[in-house]
Amino acid sequence: MLSDAQWSELEPLVEACRPKAKTPPQDLQRTLSAILWRHRNGAKWRAIPEELGPWWRAAQIFIRWSRAGVWERLLSLVQERGVQLGMVFLDGTTV
Repeated sequence: MLSDAQWSELEPLVEACRPKAKTPPQDLQRTLSAILWRHRNGAKWRAIPEELGPWWRAAQIFIRWSRAGVWERLLSLVQERGVQLGMVFLDGTTV
């Protein structure tokens, strides 16, 4: 889950990249934490813990933002600010 300190750094970048909808996503910090949890654990969407909100909301935001290019814009902004990102490697035994 994203800590409040992490969220305070990430929130302005997310706001700069995400599509402006009529109604903003509810509890975006929790939803992004669910997306990160899912990718960190390699789990299915439905396996997201309940405390991170409805799994379908996280999946819906992830898919919509993927189609809209939000993740690419967010990555570019983060890299411009010099934030060091970790890397994850998967091999065939993991898949």
